[in-house]
Amino acid sequence: MTSALKTVSTITCPVCGHRATETMPTDACQYFYECNDCGTTIKPRAGDCCVFCSYGDVPCPPVQSSENGVDCCANRD
Repeated sequence: MTSALKTVSTITCPVCGHRATETMPTDACQYFYECNDCGTTIKPRAGDCCVFCSYGDVPCPPVQSSENGVDCCANRD
């Protein structure tokens, strides 16, 4: 039995610490995110596919649905 995908994550800005609850795209990774407080555009940490996997409390839906949490974007260049 497969559990339902979580589509909401609380993302924390690595610059100012502001937290915001956001709806994640279900069919793609989100590579950029602009902090609503300080305006910094953040990108994923090295090795992560998206900002939610780096700075959110829930990994992105593509990672949630991948087998064993394998990086959904491993083949991107």
